Amino acid sequence: MMRSIHPTIRALFRLSLILLGLFTNVAMLTADERPSPETQACVVILHGMGRTHHSMGKIQTHLEQAGYAVSNASYPSTTEPIETLTELAVGQGIKHCQQLNAPVIHFVTHSLGGILVRAYLQDHVLSELGKIIMLAPPNHGSEIVDVLKDYRVYHYAMGPAGQALSTSNNSLPNQLKPIQGEIGIIAGNYTSDPWFSPLIPGEDDGKVSVESAKLDEMQDFWVIDSGHSFIMRNTQVIEQIVYFLKHGRFR
Repeated sequence: MMRSIHPTIRALFRLSLILLGLFTNVAMLTADERPSPETQACVVILHGMGRTHHSMGKIQTHLEQAGYAVSNASYPSTTEPIETLTELAVGQGIKHCQQLNAPVIHFVTHSLGGILVRAYLQDHVLSELGKIIMLAPPNHGSEIVDVLKDYRVYHYAMGPAGQALSTSNNSLPNQLKPIQGEIGIIAGNYTSDPWFSPLIPGEDDGKVSVESAKLDEMQDFWVIDSGHSFIMRNTQVIEQIVYFLKHGRFR
């Protein structure tokens, strides 16, 4: 009886070795295919005013799953002027990516974060500069700031950076020069703050108008039915971010 079992056991053992070899080869092939210029790239994520890095956590997760290294850190958006925030947020994010020897450094920003990148690139040359994706950026300021900037409560809550985002010709966003890089901008046209929308001309997301988000130097522009506060958590937006990083345009 033992002799009749042995051939079966030997056959199963040989089959297990063959399967193990196949899985090992597949794993080695996957490891060999993994390193590529794009998957070694690093993305600096910058949250908006009054938020923290947690607000961009969903984007971070998807980018890491897509093979990117990510820098996503909180910065004191409501207590420091933009000149200081550019170094604290943008500069430190770039340093993190450079420490990883990333050949390409991309940016994904929400609201104020986009202004910080524009401000940083005014007098910094980044040889590793890749693509820049801005979500709901007040690139030409916000009418909300025009109305509220002189109120003490607003000044206390939003700090000096909040004061700088008006729509006046001499406001910081409107004084910034065009920047290099492939720029994709996503704007929302569903108001998350209906009490503010009457103050904003045209379509808006409750804080920023669709027109204010645009830049002359942008490569692509996309509008989604989303409000300002949660546009960064929209699944379609995140899919478009990953697509733009790979193709330089929105789907």
